[in-house]
Amino acid sequence: MQVGILGSGGAAFGAAALLHSMGHGVMLWSPSGRGTAELAAGNALTARGALEASFKPGVASSCAQAVAEADVVMLAVPGYGHKAIFDAAAPHIRAGQPFIISSHVSFGAHYLAGLLAERNVDAPITAWSTTLTTGKKATPTEVQVNSVRAQVDMATLNDGGDGRQKSLRMCEQLFGERFKLKEGLMAIALSNLNPQNHLAISLMNLTRMELGENWNQGAHITPAVGRLIEALDLERLEVAKRFGVSVRTVQEHFSRSYPVAPSGVHEMNREMVRKGIGGFGPKTAQSRYVLEDVPFGLVVTATLARIAGIPAPLHEAGIVTLSAAYGRDFGLENDLLHALNIDGMSMEQLRQFAETGKR
Repeated sequence: MQVGILGSGGAAFGAAALLHSMGHGVMLWSPSGRGTAELAAGNALTARGALEASFKPGVASSCAQAVAEADVVMLAVPGYGHKAIFDAAAPHIRAGQPFIISSHVSFGAHYLAGLLAERNVDAPITAWSTTLTTGKKATPTEVQVNSVRAQVDMATLNDGGDGRQKSLRMCEQLFGERFKLKEGLMAIALSNLNPQNHLAISLMNLTRMELGENWNQGAHITPAVGRLIEALDLERLEVAKRFGVSVRTVQEHFSRSYPVAPSGVHEMNREMVRKGIGGFGPKTAQSRYVLEDVPFGLVVTATLARIAGIPAPLHEAGIVTLSAAYGRDFGLENDLLHALNIDGMSMEQLRQFAETGKR
C-alpha cells in the first residue's frame, strides 16, 4: 500500500522506516517544507538503532498531494500541530480513505470527523494511544529509532459495520501484529501515558533540559521520579474507572512496550538501562515533553477528571507549576479542546460523543 505521512519529525521518519521494512510505499509531507527539503533533493532517509534502513521516500509538495496519492493517510506530528493539519487535510480526504492518528490527543479524531461531516464524507479514522516507534530525528535525513513498541492500543471512529476489524487488519498489514483494539475513543484518550510520565521526568530534570545536558532518561527515573509517575498514574486510572473504560497501568505499559518484567517504575527503568533500551532525555526546555504533553495531555486528563467530579491534584499542580516555570498558561493552549468545547458536557454526553463523534 501507499501511505501518505503528514509530518517529518522523529515519529514520521520512524513510521516511514517501519513501513518501508514491511514493503509499503511512503510519501512524506512537511507542513513547513523544511523537514523534507534534503529528502526532496534526492537524499536517502536512514534509520538506525532498533530499525536499520536506508531508502528514498516520496516527498509531497503539498498536503493535497500527500492525501491524493495515498491509499492510507497517517498524521505523525506533535499534538500542537494536529488541528492545523486536520484543517489542511480534510478538504482532500476521500470517502472510505483510512486516516491514522499517531498518536491521538484531545479527541482530535472527533474534530476531523466533524470537518468530514461538513463535506458529507465518511472515512474511517483510526486513533493510536501512542507512537509505534520511539526515538529522535538525528539529522535532516536520519532517525535514531530507540525501540519499536510491541503493542499499541487503537480504536476507530466512523467505522460502521465491521469497521473495527477492518481497521485492525489494515494496521497489521501495514505495521505488523502490534495492535490491540480498545472499546472506544475514551479508552484511547486515557491510554496515552506520555503526559504523566513526561511531566515527572521533565519537572525533575528541567535544569538539565535548559542547560542542554546529555542525560540518560531511564537512569534519571530515580526512585522519587518513579513514585511521582506511579502517583500520577493512579489519578489517570481513577478517571478511566469513573468513565467505565479499561486502560493499562503504567507498569503494564512499560512491560508491553519493552522486554522488562512488571515491577516499580524506577526498577523497570533501571532494568531497561541495564539492557541498553531507551535513549536520552530532552536537551532543550522547548521539548514536546512539555509543549505538547502539558496542554494536549495533562490538560485533557484534568478536564475529564473535572467532568467526572473527581480530584486530580497532581495533574492540576503539574499544569500550574510548568505554566509558571515557562511563563505561559498551558491550560489555554489546547486549540482542539477549545474547538470541541467539551467542558460544558455531562459525563453521559461526553461518553456518547467519545463513542460516536456526535453530540
